[in-house]
Amino acid sequence: MAASQPGTSSTSSTSSTSSTSSSAPKTLIDSLSAALSRREAKSARRRLTVLPRTAVDFSSNDFLSLSTSSAYRERFLALLNNTPPSFPLASGGSRLLDGNSAYAEELENFVAEFHQAPTALLFNSGYDANVGVLSSIPQPGDVILYDELIHASAHEGMRLSRAGPRKMFAHSSPIGLREVLQSQIAEDPAIVEGTRNVFVLIESIYSMDGDVAPIKEFIAVVDELLPHGNGYFYVDEAHATGVFGPRGAGVVQELGVQDRMFIRVHTFGKALASHGAMVLCGPETRDYLINYARSLIYTTALGFPFLASIRAAYELLSSGETESLQRRLQELIRHLRQQLDGLHTYQSVMFEVDHFPTSPIISLRTSQPRQLASLCQENGFVVRAIMPPTIPEGKERVRVCLHAGNTEGEIDGLTRMIQSWLDQSHRNESKL
Repeated sequence: MAASQPGTSSTSSTSSTSSTSSSAPKTLIDSLSAALSRREAKSARRRLTVLPRTAVDFSSNDFLSLSTSSAYRERFLALLNNTPPSFPLASGGSRLLDGNSAYAEELENFVAEFHQAPTALLFNSGYDANVGVLSSIPQPGDVILYDELIHASAHEGMRLSRAGPRKMFAHSSPIGLREVLQSQIAEDPAIVEGTRNVFVLIESIYSMDGDVAPIKEFIAVVDELLPHGNGYFYVDEAHATGVFGPRGAGVVQELGVQDRMFIRVHTFGKALASHGAMVLCGPETRDYLINYARSLIYTTALGFPFLASIRAAYELLSSGETESLQRRLQELIRHLRQQLDGLHTYQSVMFEVDHFPTSPIISLRTSQPRQLASLCQENGFVVRAIMPPTIPEGKERVRVCLHAGNTEGEIDGLTRMIQSWLDQSHRNESKL
């Protein structure tokens, strides 16, 4: 019988062992490594880098160059040194336990007054602010309409939210907002009756494209379609703080529509060379967030050095000392645009300058952003290639950020590198 043939059992056993070995479950590290390999294959793997201190910064969000400002440093150190020796540097806990202080509340009042807001509430970061507010404020069944380029932190807040429909509208498009809002009104009579809340999420300046939102046009759409006042604007001013508006107060105050905004978020880690964020809102909203925003309740509050750094930046803003930096930044923006407009481009090389007037953020759109960024970095100019998944497929670019501390000579050097890359890319294409 076949079953009794010598070697049959051995062959079967070997086959079984091989099958078991090949189907062995992957370890967690195997799974992580595979995910990284897939991202590497798509040229989308992120890495931490440290660039030479001698390199010229055309990348960071330090738009006013306050992080290297002697005036800012002196004011900050004075605030630190003028505190009593017994004054704790650490907060010691969350705001609701031991982390609150009279200094923190005075800072909130100071910032609220500067931004012409009823109240302000301090969060540890812009990410924490967006997650905390959006996860708690919209009530069950409420509608959220958001710009398609809204920040990842807003998406995270919406994911945790109890809101009902969350609908995207075309970037900075009042027509797009109108269409999406009309569609929601048609589906839910409670919206037009005023018993269902609608939140409109936008940024005043977008971090990757650098364009300014048409806020007044958005207000007109909401006023027309929601006459009962149940439309609430939520605007993130992270990239506008310090750069736009009177004394750097932001786009909303530049337009004079601060009373129409339900919530404004101003962050301090960009133009203000500090850390943290402030949510500007009404007193009832502030009290609600203290009770329900988990990213505020369950985290250790910012310590005194961070509070002092925020205070130092806002004292400079409120005294008007940063207005010269705002003007200088605009001069450099105009100079860079002139230089970019003078570049010699080629039909064989995809290259477009995407820039909103007065914005310190300029996009150099190309199909080869890594090569352009690498050449600039090798020659001492820090720019970054922005790739998916940070931006959608087909929107690759090199992001250039200007700062008040840059010089015309540095800008000229950068544009020479861009021209060199264009020339070399054209020669390479001509050889094919």
